[in-house]
Amino acid sequence: MKEHIFRLLHSCHHDPFQFLGVHFNEDETRVTVRTFQPHARKVHLLAGDKQIEMECIDENYIYSVDLDRNWFADPDIDPYTYQFEVEYSNGYADRINDPYRFLPQLQETDSYLFNLGTNYRLYDHLGSHPVMLSGISGTIFRVWAPTAQSVSVLGNFNSWDGRVHPMRSLGGSGIWELFIPAVGEGELYKFRIRAASGQILEKSDPFQFRSELRPSTASIVSYLDNYSWNDREWQNQKNTTSPYNTPLSIYELHPGSWKKDPDDPERFLTFIELADQLIPYVKEMGFTHIELLPIMEHPLDESWGYQVTGPFSVTSRHGIPQDFMHFVDRCHQESIGVILDWVPAHFPKDAHSLARFDGTALFEHEDPRKGDHPEWGTYIYNYGRREVSNYLIASALFWLDKYHIDGLRVDAVASMLYLDYSRQEGEWIPNCYGGRENLEAIEFLKHANSIIFELYPNTLMIAEESTSFYGVSKPTDQGGLGFNFKWNMGWMNDILSYFSKDPIFRKFHHNVLTFSIMYAFSENFVLPLSHDEIVHGKNSLLSKMPGDEWQKFANLRLLLFYMWTHPGKKLLFMGGEFGQYNEWNCKQSLDWHLLEKPGLHQRLNDFVKSLNSFYARMPPLFELDFDHQGFTWVDLEDRDRSIISFVRHASNKEEHLVCLLNFTPETHYGYRTGFPTEREYQLVFSSDDTAFGGSDVETQSIVKPEVQPHGQVPFSCEITVPPLCGLVYKPR
Repeated sequence: MKEHIFRLLHSCHHDPFQFLGVHFNEDETRVTVRTFQPHARKVHLLAGDKQIEMECIDENYIYSVDLDRNWFADPDIDPYTYQFEVEYSNGYADRINDPYRFLPQLQETDSYLFNLGTNYRLYDHLGSHPVMLSGISGTIFRVWAPTAQSVSVLGNFNSWDGRVHPMRSLGGSGIWELFIPAVGEGELYKFRIRAASGQILEKSDPFQFRSELRPSTASIVSYLDNYSWNDREWQNQKNTTSPYNTPLSIYELHPGSWKKDPDDPERFLTFIELADQLIPYVKEMGFTHIELLPIMEHPLDESWGYQVTGPFSVTSRHGIPQDFMHFVDRCHQESIGVILDWVPAHFPKDAHSLARFDGTALFEHEDPRKGDHPEWGTYIYNYGRREVSNYLIASALFWLDKYHIDGLRVDAVASMLYLDYSRQEGEWIPNCYGGRENLEAIEFLKHANSIIFELYPNTLMIAEESTSFYGVSKPTDQGGLGFNFKWNMGWMNDILSYFSKDPIFRKFHHNVLTFSIMYAFSENFVLPLSHDEIVHGKNSLLSKMPGDEWQKFANLRLLLFYMWTHPGKKLLFMGGEFGQYNEWNCKQSLDWHLLEKPGLHQRLNDFVKSLNSFYARMPPLFELDFDHQGFTWVDLEDRDRSIISFVRHASNKEEHLVCLLNFTPETHYGYRTGFPTEREYQLVFSSDDTAFGGSDVETQSIVKPEVQPHGQVPFSCEITVPPLCGLVYKPR
């Protein structure tokens, strides 16, 4: 008995149920009930209409009573039905149910699958879950801490005293469990862990669904299954529509800085407010999807959400989980998809979070040559540990399941694929074959994508991957990583470099415009103009453009025109659609005042709106994005005038568009350009339209090609080409 008491008092008991609660003698005729109440001055045991005062058997507040089994009302039915009436030192009295009278609730199959790495609904089992057991409401807490000496639950309900609610170890699974009656939704809690070394750690729940607003770090008990969804029509449409041959135009945004409250610029808009303001704007602009920078819980605003401490937790900056469900639901009701940035590549070293969670390198690698991320000062997940892989895969599935998310953009995939990423010679460990590929991470990504597409077939799984790694967007059974889309980082870097040059020098870099078609069909590409390119001194999209103000806007319209007519799906970061001058600052709102009066910013905004509308109506611009038959060069050799032209084809081959782009401010009269047929063609879109802030140069609205080969097509005619302009002709 003394050993049990010592271990309870010093928070080093792996199974407090061995001592606390109900214990029978050998012939089961008598029963002893014990409880640990360090804040009590008197405790009574209650059963039915009976009560008896318990004896304090130890000066450290162990209360006990020894009874005949028949003292209980129905000992043969449930000898564990009892309560304590606790009178505290301040005179307050409370009637409570004993956490230590309940049997383990986690099924062995669930813990077995977790240790195997295949418990894909792990979020239903670990963490905190409000439940009803034997007619008693409370919360089941579970946490994985395999090397801990003991784990206890902390909260207001026990005055944050780690002695009061020690958990039970569920054996070799490494999982600890405790049901605490009367603890419900909204309660703050943490886990107190005594490491094998004796060190005491206080940790947030790795499976928390909600947490306090930073800088506070306690987890919050939350119930997620009480929202009534109204997006059945969207789900049915999504399940019958392929994302490959339909329009995909993504508006990427940071919810903390898209817009601020003018009356309180330090305050974050709630997801309810964002639903009211953001969704109508995105709908009006014609984007098909919203992509949110990580909305998982993170301590540092300046990380933009990419240093995640709660992979299952919606950040409290914008409200409660149901607020985000409302936001997603509203998006779907307006036929707008929602994509989340998801970060399985690394996690921060904050003491309250995953770092050395049970006193050991549990989620990360022990060896810093594999476990430390030198570029970001974070830890790298140990993908080879099956429980860690399961944790991350369950996180991805969680957002698709509980929040109806339509896709995940997986951040920093390149850093996951290579062991020597951002490392010098001698700072990394080769794989078992002596290579630089991270075989465990590769297997994790394949596993994750396979399960996601098995359970949610039409999910958008988008890789941010900047190398030439083979088959990023190919199925796993074809040797690929299993994503269905990949960001075209090479195109983004090349095209922004090209557009930043004075047009007089662009002819010397003409191959930059044409090179992307050489590999455009090797992957299912998304063309991004993302947040990464307008921060840290890189300037906004508009500020990157050369020339006077008119030329800057004309260049930006031309850049967007080229992006929307180039094979691949589209992504544009917020602010680019109206030509913000300033770099993005995550602490400030976008410069919406630029749209308050007529001018080039408003006209650029109208241009993007029209471009999206035109794109959605024109099958040649999206049906064969990933098929070389969807694209034909007309002329890619006119480098001296920095002009290119090409044809985009629809799947029926008869429907096509001819696109011509002039990358200099020079107007060309009588410019001969090619067409693939002898039919009449009508001008259907021009980035130089005066409604968009274009020039007054008029070009032919209807042209009739003649039999005169030009470039790579058999017909051609002469047209007027306005400056810094993109034109689209459609056969009549």
